[in-house]
Amino acid sequence: MGLDRRLRTALKYAARRDRTNRCGLVLLGVVLVGYVAVPVPARSAPHPWAPPPVNACGETGFDPLAREPDPAAPPAPPVQLPPRIDIPIPVPQLQPVPVPDPPLDNTRITPDPLPADPCRNPCPDIRDTPKPPEPGPESEPGEPAPPAAPDSGSASGSGSGSGSGSGVPWRLPEIRINPEIEPIPYPVPGGAGDPPQPAPPQVVHPAEPGPVAPPVAPPRVESARLVEQITGPGSGNRTDMRWQVDGTDLGLMWETKPGEVAVVFGDTFGKGWSAGGVGDPDDDWRSNVLGYSTDRDLSDGLSLDTMVQDSRCHAAELLGSRKIKNWETTTIPTSGFALDGRQYLSFMSVNRWSRIPGMWWTNYGGIAYSDDNGSTWVKDQHARWENLFGLGRFQVAAMVPHGDYVYMFGTPNGRVGVIGLARVPKGEVLNKSAYQYWVNGTWAPAAENQATPLVAGIASELSVRVDPGTGQWQMSYLDPARGAIVLRTAADPQGTWTESVQLVSTADYPKSYGGFLHPWSTSRDLYFTLSAWDTYNVYLLHAQLAPPDGSPAS
Repeated sequence: MGLDRRLRTALKYAARRDRTNRCGLVLLGVVLVGYVAVPVPARSAPHPWAPPPVNACGETGFDPLAREPDPAAPPAPPVQLPPRIDIPIPVPQLQPVPVPDPPLDNTRITPDPLPADPCRNPCPDIRDTPKPPEPGPESEPGEPAPPAAPDSGSASGSGSGSGSGSGVPWRLPEIRINPEIEPIPYPVPGGAGDPPQPAPPQVVHPAEPGPVAPPVAPPRVESARLVEQITGPGSGNRTDMRWQVDGTDLGLMWETKPGEVAVVFGDTFGKGWSAGGVGDPDDDWRSNVLGYSTDRDLSDGLSLDTMVQDSRCHAAELLGSRKIKNWETTTIPTSGFALDGRQYLSFMSVNRWSRIPGMWWTNYGGIAYSDDNGSTWVKDQHARWENLFGLGRFQVAAMVPHGDYVYMFGTPNGRVGVIGLARVPKGEVLNKSAYQYWVNGTWAPAAENQATPLVAGIASELSVRVDPGTGQWQMSYLDPARGAIVLRTAADPQGTWTESVQLVSTADYPKSYGGFLHPWSTSRDLYFTLSAWDTYNVYLLHAQLAPPDGSPAS
């Protein structure tokens, strides 16, 4: 584009203030970005400084831990006022949106096996092997040079000194009004979309008792550690070189068939992306991608064998989205499961990310299915929980098959909702009318917004599994009020759920979110994925749990 890296970096960070930056808050031009906007609990000190991790191929990765600054680095410059403060002013703009949605692009290829040498570039014609950067005079090795400050010497009413000979600048920042387009979408006739799907028959299962079980002994976390970076530059999987996955998040997992686990990621960016949150729309943006793993030994990391691809070395978008703010910004997966040879994926259709940290607005929560083991997907047109007036209780869902039912744990859009529970017979997963909702000890039909909160407090991004060893239910999620990824257990999905225990703190892992459980975890070894906003990639963590005694809590 003819822009040097400094200018591109400056433009990219400026553009992220209000797009798909997962809840950025702009205050007088100071961008408080973060898909995670949670309180940071106090801790005595950051972790000791350590150099960035390096994979087996010598490529530098990311460290999500909060650490002391590099003792060899030069002292930080004194805090100064910024040379310019931008005040964003929304400018409404009409935007036509052709409807219906265009058909999903299901172009797929059968990928070649990965090279036997893990450090060999599988597609050198698509992505060059990264070379160590040349350190500049004003930047640390491996970091982009900071954008140059604009020359504000012509600012009116300001000088260049403090008047006392101290040399400390006192020039006031330049104030600029920054118009920002706020789309106002409206539908217009478009081309042919997907053919209509026949509606399922109306089914109303009568109310049934749903008593809670006695509480089980609460889990005890003996230790928690970072195992490995799963995605992005410098990861053991080298997802940037193999599948053009440079920045991504989530990492939801389920067993597709014996011996294989699917790992699905959220908004994903490729060439052009750089650390600091999500990328630009032109950074090869895909709303979601999926990989497969057969790795049984998670103690040294989670290896991805392959990903669903639409071309050589390029991970395909599974569920399309319109990518239009205030209409459908993106489509984010929230859980997956396999049932009778079919794969299911719950997802949320995001209308827009809010300027309020920790909030977003959905159009609906829905279910998609795949009959080719996750290669192509169909969004069911009827299995949708609409978000009327922003009050929908099951917008972000975690679905788990067990016994005769599939259980659906859900929260509203954003990170300030409570957890509700529903169930549906396994043969009627795609029939919304067949769902029963847990309301004060009763499985009640057609009562989604009356569902009784399972636990006290707010939660977001649930992950739920049944532990085969103990038969107990495990539920992890981000507790925004506590600033931690927490774990609860119960004998039955409706509870009684134990008090939450901390798996990791967002003070140790700044701006972290997720906590999605690996299906092959055990009652002692709990493996889960964690996303970090600043590096915008996915990590594997391991929590060592104390031996369960199996006895009810007193």
